[in-house]
Amino acid sequence: MATSTFHIGGDLPVRRLGFGTGGLVGEGYWGPRGDLAEARALLCAAVERGVTLIDTADNYGPDLAEELIAEALYPYPEGLVVATKGGVVRTGPDQWHVAGRPEQLRAMCEASLRRLRVDSIGLYQLHRFDPDVPMAEQLGALAELRAEGKIRHIGLDTVTVEELELALRTVPVASVQNAYNILDRSSEALLAVCEARGIAFLPYYPLGRGSFSRESPAGLAAVAAAHGAGPGQIALAWLLHHSPVLCPTPGTGSLTHLAENLDAATVHLSPRELELLDVLA
Repeated sequence: MATSTFHIGGDLPVRRLGFGTGGLVGEGYWGPRGDLAEARALLCAAVERGVTLIDTADNYGPDLAEELIAEALYPYPEGLVVATKGGVVRTGPDQWHVAGRPEQLRAMCEASLRRLRVDSIGLYQLHRFDPDVPMAEQLGALAELRAEGKIRHIGLDTVTVEELELALRTVPVASVQNAYNILDRSSEALLAVCEARGIAFLPYYPLGRGSFSRESPAGLAAVAAAHGAGPGQIALAWLLHHSPVLCPTPGTGSLTHLAENLDAATVHLSPRELELLDVLA
């Protein structure tokens, strides 16, 4: 049976099935998606259902997702970890630019602290490595923020095995975020490194951008039918069973879909079902 918790950085316990906030903002991560009161209600519902890991980024909106989190949940309940990201500047729908100079990363982190109304961010993730700035300078800026207590743990978003290994020579890395789901196993080698080193892996697109609900492989559909569940629930349950370091944070703008996603934590997949699902990729 899949374990339900993971300790990020060894000391931040979270339930492995979290909530991502990309679905709270508009298309292309720009502006509001709809009624902001509904977005705040969704965040409250996620926490009421036991979510302890919320994944966001300063450029979702931009700024809007972080503001909604604070408006809905501050003062934060004990044990809630809000993981945010910096290092990308968004200038329009689906328009973004990497910004990894140390002074930029510091300004972004401090702005996130203000929006989230906290003195320290439990998990702060570098959204992308800036190819025009030495890696050591980008990681050095995060290490300085960590030494000042403004960041508790450092994470990386969209990295290769080689980049992670290089980064680990400079700073402790508590998490990575790469695309990974039941049909996309392109980061399997990275997952193996995370397992060996106890690094949390927060897979983005855990539901394949919603494609599993629209058109599911026969094997996925069959297992879903056997459990009386949706294919998306089985895809999330598979992630929880596949590796103890996988911590999916599916996003949604719907209370119904939120409940469906979180119910995946209660699905027990048999060894035979896991074999059927493992070969889908």
